[in-house]
Amino acid sequence: MNWESARQFWEMGGYGFFVWGSYGVTALLVAAELLLLARRTKQARALATQDAALARIDAERRSGS
Repeated sequence: MNWESARQFWEMGGYGFFVWGSYGVTALLVAAELLLLARRTKQARALATQDAALARIDAERRSGS
């Protein structure tokens, strides 16, 4: 398509609100997913560290008996 002005580009023939709105919602959801993924990763690493520490303590108790 060929636009005569930047305003026509942003308006997208009357559909600009829907076009740019869908891009905005998509960007927001992708950002939210990345934040939630980072939080889940942090929790999983903390749980794995805790499990390893408990396994090490259990192994020390068994070998000491």
